[in-house]
Amino acid sequence: MHFNKSYSCKILLRSALFVLLICYSYFLISCKNSKPEHLIKQGTSPHFDYKLGAIVRGDTSDKKLVLVFTGDEFADGAKHILSVLKQQKVPGSFFFTGNFYRNPDFEQLVYSLLSEGHYLGAHSDQHLLYCDWENRDSLLVTHNEFIHDLENNYEIMNSFGISKKSAPYFLPPYEWYNDTISNWTKSLNLQLINYTFGTLSHADYTTPDMRNYKNSEFIYQNIINFEKKSTNGLNGFILLMHIGTASERTDKFYFHLEKLITELKSKSYQFESINHLLNME
Repeated sequence: MHFNKSYSCKILLRSALFVLLICYSYFLISCKNSKPEHLIKQGTSPHFDYKLGAIVRGDTSDKKLVLVFTGDEFADGAKHILSVLKQQKVPGSFFFTGNFYRNPDFEQLVYSLLSEGHYLGAHSDQHLLYCDWENRDSLLVTHNEFIHDLENNYEIMNSFGISKKSAPYFLPPYEWYNDTISNWTKSLNLQLINYTFGTLSHADYTTPDMRNYKNSEFIYQNIINFEKKSTNGLNGFILLMHIGTASERTDKFYFHLEKLITELKSKSYQFESINHLLNME
């Protein structure tokens, strides 16, 4: 049989191009299906809202939101909150200070939250104020103080089996920070988050003697009214409350939690934990 070298080369070339095409197609499919976790960590996801480097809202195209509860020295609402979340089959995301995690009175609570599958994260170790209230660019902590404090928060969390990898989101104390704090957080391979602006859910800590005091019915109606009037409702919302408040506040907002969840469920909202809302599992 006569061997045609030119014809053979053409066959080999076509085969090679076919293999390259298959590999390239597989690469495109893999990229499409993979989760852009590096985008989330670096604060560049096009689906989220950011403020000074912190994620302050999830995807507004999805009717999903997260209930966030912070804690430092109080936990009087814990029993009621856990009961409501369990009954309503809703996950919560809890951010505690090192002070909270070390408190022996709260130890069993932490284990209960973990056993029920809720997200537990960091809220600083000593509940430091990072920057001036009037001049946000003016830092009140050094880089070393910030790192040392946050590392201590994660150290006590680790004693409960909560690692940085399982709790990559950090909510700043007082919910107050600046872009420097965001950058320092990223240097630890963590992502700063904060509550979504627009409602007064975070005002549930206020007491009657404060000028900014808001009673619980007012806070509840404020959330409902915002949902009705806002173009995207509460889509992607990080709705922040407190797991406990000072005894001077006898009108506890957490007693409105069941009513709030029921109302939002009737509007077809789904409740997610923070890591699911922001696609970090």
